[in-house]
Order: sequence, then C-alpha cells, then structure tokens
Amino acid sequence: MTLTRSTCGEESELIRSRASIIFASCVAALAIFVRCDAAAELLSNRPITIVIPFTPGASADTLQRIVAKKVGDDTGQTLIVESRPGGGGAIASAAVKQAPPDGHTLLQANSGSHGANASLYPTLPYDPIKDFRAITLMWSFPNLLAVPADSPAKSVADLIALAKSKPGGVSFASQGSGSSGHLLGEMLKVRTGTNMVHVPYRGAGPAGLDLAAGRVDFLFVSYSSLLPFLQAGKVRVIAVTSPKRLPAFPDAPTMIESGFSGLALDPWFGLVAPAGTPDPVIDKLNAAFVHALRDPEVLKQFADQGAEAHGDTPAEFGAFIAAEVERIGKIVKAVGAKAE
Repeated sequence: MTLTRSTCGEESELIRSRASIIFASCVAALAIFVRCDAAAELLSNRPITIVIPFTPGASADTLQRIVAKKVGDDTGQTLIVESRPGGGGAIASAAVKQAPPDGHTLLQANSGSHGANASLYPTLPYDPIKDFRAITLMWSFPNLLAVPADSPAKSVADLIALAKSKPGGVSFASQGSGSSGHLLGEMLKVRTGTNMVHVPYRGAGPAGLDLAAGRVDFLFVSYSSLLPFLQAGKVRVIAVTSPKRLPAFPDAPTMIESGFSGLALDPWFGLVAPAGTPDPVIDKLNAAFVHALRDPEVLKQFADQGAEAHGDTPAEFGAFIAAEVERIGKIVKAVGAKAE
C-alpha cells in the first residue's frame, strides 16, 4: 500500500500518541511499585506508633504530626502519634522501653526525659541510654518568657522586682518537672535570689491556660504552645532565650539584653526505639525521618512554629544524648531543682 504524506503524518502522530500513553502507563506503574516497595522497605504494613510524653496540642505534638505526615506520604507507612503525658516523660519512656524492639513503637525523647530526668529523679523506670537506641535528633527551639496580659511586669527587671515585693514571691508554671521551662525558672530564681515557686503541669497547654488565667506569674515556653493565648491577647512576651531577637517578637529583648547571659536552655526533641532494635530497622527509620526533616515544606512549617529542624545519624544522636545527660545534670544540681 502506498501512503500519502498526509497519511504518513497521521500514522506517525498515532504512533507517537500510543507511545506516550504506554510511557505514561509505565511511569505510573513504576511509581506505584516504588511507593509500595518503599513502604515494604521501611518496616511493614503494620502502623508505627510514636509515643510523645506531652498533651495533644503542645508544640511537641504539633511538630511531630508534621513530620509523621511527611514520612507517611513518602513511604505509604501509617504513623500514629500517641500522647502519654506524666512523670516528666517517665510514663511514656517506660512504656516504649517495654515495647517489642521491631521499630513499630518509637519514643519522642527530649531534653527532659533523656536529659534532666537522670539527675532529677532518685530512681527512674528506665535508663535513657541503656534502654533505647537513638534514631535521630528532630528539632529544637528557643523559649519565650511570658506573663499574663494584665501582669505589672513589662520586663524581666519588673518581674524580679515583683518577686521581691510580694511576701510569698511569684509562681512559675512549667510543662512538667525536668522540662526546660522548669529548669529555666529555677535558673532565674537562683540568679536573682528571689522566691519563685515552681508549679508543674502535664504539658505546655495546661500551663499556658493557667498563665492566661493569671493563676501563675510567668512561664518559659515555646512559641507554638503559646500562640493561641497570644492571639487571644491573654499573655504577653517580655523576653526570649534566643541569642538574637525573634522576628515574631521584635520588641521582646533577649535574656542577654535583659542582663542574664547564659540563661538559656533550648529544649530538643528526637526519636528513639527500644534497646535491641536491629541496625537495619534503625537505619531505615533514620533515612525516612531525616528525609522528611529536610523537606522544604516541613522546614517552612517548622519556621512558622519557631522551631529549628535537625536530622543526624543514630551514632551522632546517641552521643548527643549521653552528653546532654551530663550537661543538663550539672544544671539540675547547680540550681537544686527537684521533681514535684
């Protein structure tokens, strides 16, 4: 059969069209295969539960859900964030310690549960180093020093003057014994020689609620945990613990500017698994979570929450935890902090 130029052109176009359809189908099939294979390679089709020692709605909960969603989207694995507050992180830590070492139950370790607690509590139902395997450091953030909106304290100097003027001193809330809010309050108390009474709560949410209601005089807390109360005009920020002023609070001086150089203790959060979890599982979890922490959208959401994303190797995070137990332990002893 003889083909005209027009017929040849139509046939060529048809071939190209069919080739495009076949190529697109292959790409789609490959994408499905890769997604299913990634999910299989991560762990299994069973959900991964991340236990956090804080109440729902706290910054630790919000940021963990951001990361968990990204890991789930990337791998097809189902991730569940479960809140188990109490005991300064001891309840959540003890529960994960006893979980099967298969990577399906993880703990959101932090500067309290895997830093301060070793020195704060005479006995713990877990060992922050021996009972867990490090996966990765996830994020950290500076603290805000906040007071009720109607507080007479407009600055750190005012707060100290208030503590000296009141017979019983002032009270400060914290996210729980051993938290950065607790230790920063104790550090301020020791540095100023004033009477400041610690009132521990089960998370930043309840602590912020009582601060907003005026039941306590001040609180060191993260930006995201304080945001609802700031938006409602119920609290006021008088200082920040970061080295430089924060863009969100240009008028709030740093603790350094307020005359308290060294009064900073940025809380950090990481991921650990029960001791005995195999190396291949730890490595797969590390790769998945570090990849999520470096995602541009995750980084933007973290910045919006006032947090700094990290992401390191299991060996680096393990060494970091050991160093923090020693470093924060010295602070606990220096300020005479006690579990309450």
